[in-house]
Amino acid sequence: MFCLPALCQRNAAMRRRWLSDMRTTADSALPLEGVRVLDLTRVLAGPFATMILGDLGARVIKVERPGGGDDTRAWGPPFVQSESVYFLSVNRNKKSVAVDLKHPRGAGLVKQLAAVCDVLVENFLPGKLDQMGLGFGELRLVNPGLVYCSISGYGQSGPQAQSPGYDSIASAVSGMMHITGPEDGDPVRPGVAMTDLATGLYAHGAIMAALLQRQKTGRGAHIDCNLLSSQVSCLSHIAANYLNAGKEARRWGTAHESIVPYQGFRTKDGHIVVAAGNDKQFVKVCQVLDLPGLSQDPKYRTNTLRVQNRKQLLKMLSDRVLGETTSDWLRRFEGSGVPVGPINSIKEVFSDPQVKHNGLIQDMDHPTAGQITVPGPAVRYSSFTPTRPTPPPLIGQHTIEVLREMLSYSDDVIKTLLEMGAVAQNDMS
Repeated sequence: MFCLPALCQRNAAMRRRWLSDMRTTADSALPLEGVRVLDLTRVLAGPFATMILGDLGARVIKVERPGGGDDTRAWGPPFVQSESVYFLSVNRNKKSVAVDLKHPRGAGLVKQLAAVCDVLVENFLPGKLDQMGLGFGELRLVNPGLVYCSISGYGQSGPQAQSPGYDSIASAVSGMMHITGPEDGDPVRPGVAMTDLATGLYAHGAIMAALLQRQKTGRGAHIDCNLLSSQVSCLSHIAANYLNAGKEARRWGTAHESIVPYQGFRTKDGHIVVAAGNDKQFVKVCQVLDLPGLSQDPKYRTNTLRVQNRKQLLKMLSDRVLGETTSDWLRRFEGSGVPVGPINSIKEVFSDPQVKHNGLIQDMDHPTAGQITVPGPAVRYSSFTPTRPTPPPLIGQHTIEVLREMLSYSDDVIKTLLEMGAVAQNDMS
């Protein structure tokens, strides 16, 4: 691997300096300010995790292949100008470095970046980066404190370890599709890639935990995060029902297996979800629907009885709800103590006053796409206010900047790397 001893020494000195700076600015900094993340991931699970780290102040260096970059840059329509909206949605607060990992100097450059970073996140097939000299075993020798997070389809070992990870396949294999869909219909893929997103959330949390552990031990860690484990763990009580009672799960549409009424109902102009979680709330539902006799019917007095007699009960409730509009029912249920909500279209979601209040609409100025809007961070903190986000980068937008600032490369060295194709810089930068 390409690594000049003098350069490695400079990198170590730079690392000591920013650690000192991080301590002196701790009172005013974002939680991860001063933390450097080397992001070798593509598509969704990994980029989602590193975007959250970037939202919290980490400096995220996204390594992409020259030319095409992250696979999702080509996913569309829709595109804004030539930029994929899919890519734009999960890549804010990152700098892009275009590096050819198949080039010997390119792989060596990534190794040098790993030596001065706190975290490396990757989603290659298990063993692939080891072949390039970029596996955890080798990188921990140049950076013992490195938190190395591997995201895969099925884990770093086991009979399926070499199978590629795709959200829809993992959703199927994990049982998620088996329990999703209409009661009498076929399995359905969730409308958004929840297995990928759950894995990204697990990875983000695991990285935070490993950074905290490093404060105690001074050592990094190798994190094995995968789609299958993430989704199976999220089966929650559905899994426990089978593991403890041998009860196989089934599809319920919008309904709940163990609570009635707890589902969506068609209205005159849309749908509404009613969630009566206890007997008192069921009485209130009957009052709002002008069906007071139902709550006194011996067949429906308790939730257990309502579950046993769900079809007859739901037929009566459905017929009644269908008679008025969604807004009418929301107005009637207001103040009743019964949890209700409309099934919103995406347009309606982003018109919702609470969504706007929670800061979930985030605008950014992109260098080629102009103003773009994406979903904002889900969590707010009393101890700090997030800075204005930087837009998702162009491919290789920051290659020269990163090589200069993080590795102290001279202009001549950078020029050589560009000419030999080991790295690339975006012409529009």
